[in-house]
Parts: sequence; structure tokens; C-alpha cells
Amino acid sequence: MNTDTEKLKCIRAVIFDLDGTLLDTEKLLFRYWREAAAQYGYDMSPEQALTLRSLTHRLVQPLFTEWFGENCDYRVLRQRRMELMQQHIARYGVEVKKGARELLGFLGENGYMRAIATATDTERAGKLLKKVGLDEYFDKVICASMVEWGKPKPDIYIYAAGQLGLDPSQCIAVEDSPNGVISAHDSGCFTVMVPDQTQPDEELLKKIDCKCDDLTGIINILKGDVSPKDTEQTR
Repeated sequence: MNTDTEKLKCIRAVIFDLDGTLLDTEKLLFRYWREAAAQYGYDMSPEQALTLRSLTHRLVQPLFTEWFGENCDYRVLRQRRMELMQQHIARYGVEVKKGARELLGFLGENGYMRAIATATDTERAGKLLKKVGLDEYFDKVICASMVEWGKPKPDIYIYAAGQLGLDPSQCIAVEDSPNGVISAHDSGCFTVMVPDQTQPDEELLKKIDCKCDDLTGIINILKGDVSPKDTEQTR
């Protein structure tokens, strides 16, 4: 029996990233980071916007200084980006990622705990989950403000597992972005990537236990219908 099958026997919980993993909001973050920057006279490239996915705020200001100069205040641009996103969501709503409800239902029916580990703040996370009707599914919602370091550091996944009374090795972490994958992998969680805006490069693939096209792939893995290797397992 392979090592990954043995690891999966120990799984007691699934911990999800929020933006781009459960909710189809990463494309909005990409769009409105660039728009907010443009409104203040900064030309944020697509590559720069992608770099910001799930990145802890403690690392963002130095990046903005490097990209746009000493006078660029990350907090001002972030506030404008949040306003633009809120306006968009208020008008158009927000979509749940394919397979999310099915997977969350399966996990509950089969005794797995469910948690969120997100770079977003507690208030926004709660509002978004309630808006799409997912707020009742989770045992814990863990936000970056609850730990010393957000993603890509492992703190948030270690803390989330602890809040569930588990070791990270007893948890699957589901992520869509490089910063999230690094955080999950380094915490010791079984790391599943469901890519959203970009596919993993060669280096990131080394940190992923398996990659699925959508969230329903995790159901198949937990049911034992397929092995991680059959779902683009990479290690």
C-alpha cells in the first residue's frame, strides 16, 4: 500500500482556503487590485496581481514599495480594492466553486470536520459565507489575523488543525494558489491543489500531494474510488 493511501487513512478534517478555492472570487481580487492601483496612478502588472494571492499583509507593503516606490501606501490601495469588490458583489453576487456544496455535504455525512483557513478578515469571511449559504457547514473559521504570520507561512494551518483538536497530518488542506500551497505543505497537511488562476510550476508541484480539476475530486480520493496518483498526484 502506498504512502499516500496510508496518510489518507489518518484524515479527520478538511481545511479550505476561501477565495479561489470555495468561492469564485480570486478573479475579482485580480481585477480590482489592478483597478485600484490604476486609480492611484500605479500600473500593476498581471504578474504582480497574481503574486498577491493569499499573501500575508506583512509582506505586501514591502512589495508595493519595491514595485511603486516609497510613497505607495498599501493600506490605501487595499481599502479601495475592497470597496470595488464589495460594490461588484453587492450588484452581481458571488459564485461558489464547482463541487463545493457536494464536497461539504459529503464531508459532514461521513464525519469529517470542516474548517476555513483564509487570508481574509473575519468579518468579510463571515459575510461571504453567509451570502452564499455556506456558513453553517464549518466547525471553525480561521483568519490570518488570528496568527502571527499569514500565508505563505504555515502558522494558519497549524493553528486551524489545533483548533480542531488535530495534528496537521490528520488534515487535508485545499488550496488554489502558490502562497496557500506553500503554507499548507509546510504545516504538514496533506495538500490538495485545485488551481484557479494559474497552474502550478515545477517547483510548486513538489509541494502538492495531489491536484484536482475541481472539488469533487476530493470526494473520490476519500472514498477510495481513485488513488491520489489517478488525480494528478505529484509526489
